[in-house]
Amino acid sequence: MHPFDEYRQAMTRRSFLGHASMGIGAAAASTMLSPTPTAAMDASALGGLPGLPHFAPKARRVIFLCMAGGPSHLETFDYKPELERMDGQPMPQSFTSGQPIAQLQGQELKCLGPQYKFRRHGESGQEVADIIPNIASIADDIAIIRSMHTDQINHDPAHTVMNTGTSISGRPSMGAWVTYGLGTESQDLPGFLVLTSVGGRNPQPIASRQWGAGFLPSRFQGVEFYSKGDPVHYVRNPAGVSRGQQQQLVESINRLNELRYQQVANPEIETRIAQMELAFRMQQSIPELMDFSDEPRHVLESYGTEGSDGSFAANCLLARRLAERGTRFIHLYHRGWDHHGDLKRYMDICCNLCDGPSAALVKDLKERGMLEDTLVIWGGEFGRTPMFQGKGKDPGRDHHIRGFSMWMAGGGVKGGVTYGATDELGYNAVEKPVHVRDLHATMLHLLGINHHRLSVKFQGLDTKLTGVEEAHVVKDVIG
Repeated sequence: MHPFDEYRQAMTRRSFLGHASMGIGAAAASTMLSPTPTAAMDASALGGLPGLPHFAPKARRVIFLCMAGGPSHLETFDYKPELERMDGQPMPQSFTSGQPIAQLQGQELKCLGPQYKFRRHGESGQEVADIIPNIASIADDIAIIRSMHTDQINHDPAHTVMNTGTSISGRPSMGAWVTYGLGTESQDLPGFLVLTSVGGRNPQPIASRQWGAGFLPSRFQGVEFYSKGDPVHYVRNPAGVSRGQQQQLVESINRLNELRYQQVANPEIETRIAQMELAFRMQQSIPELMDFSDEPRHVLESYGTEGSDGSFAANCLLARRLAERGTRFIHLYHRGWDHHGDLKRYMDICCNLCDGPSAALVKDLKERGMLEDTLVIWGGEFGRTPMFQGKGKDPGRDHHIRGFSMWMAGGGVKGGVTYGATDELGYNAVEKPVHVRDLHATMLHLLGINHHRLSVKFQGLDTKLTGVEEAHVVKDVIG
């Protein structure tokens, strides 16, 4: 039955008028312009769960820079002289026997040496490839984790593990967990926002469930901003409709929703009320957010953008503007890092698009005094194989889950640190391995959350972002 038909059946004309007269007379109309939550929107819509954070946080917000497709650790942060020496030679079976491989099953496996030179950078002397000179310039600000590993070898399930902690579809994403626990600091923008860009080889699609709320209230799901044009559909009023008229409409609809909530106490009605009010406020806040004309010329040049052009560069600058305005979790996806062939060509393209803006974001946050409480995370859903894929002179690398690299900066993270290691060929994480669960536990810890205590009862289990298996906070990267 349609919800409105159900509502009509539940309410007689006389009871509707009685409830409406009491409800409208008893409560002041929502203004949506007030700096405090309305009566219909409980405190958790802004302030998170009671008792959180569990302890003093080092970070207030997260910016997650996802290099979707899986960047090669062997061409960025994990130099392997032995792999370079064995270039073109058969890959030892001791590494690959019985191991999951995405597209190289049954093929002759040969080593592919690193395609770029590596140098040491900064006072810390961290080794970074020449292809990402701008990230190399912030070597003393980042902690490179070289011992990441995950469970799923294909893109969508691997993204699902990275975003939700499990390969089971439909679970809450990390951004939803964070905003559910901590709320948001912005009245006028969603607490969890998603931005996407494209450039490189074979841009894999990213399903919207990757930023879903799962079994959490739907108001905690990520909101995707479109790269070009209006970032949100219908953000502008139709011709002939004033802001005052729009406000009256929203108030009238919310009064009806409040009446229905009094009857059935469905939390999704609360979500509907809160989101209607938020959408109204966004009509005023988004045009100002998207207008980069107030950015100094040197800032635009550092990111490499002139404005909202749908590029990763523009999205990085927009991420900083969102962070300034109180958005709790900002997730950027750059689609194009799936380099099965023509590795050097597409690494050049992707690094050219993402290296400068990634470093500019960290530098910009630092210059504004925001890096100390903004956690920036950079990496893909997995890494790439040490083995050659393809034919002829344009080799690539297959998907790889046993060892890859990511980096973190700000929000209480030590700069200039290299943590963990893979083996001599970059195949297995062998020293201080870090599972995706450990990354999540560390992120939550920096936000002041004990990952064991942020849970929701679902299907009889106390379900958590970090799952039922043991997860560890990587304390050695925390300052």
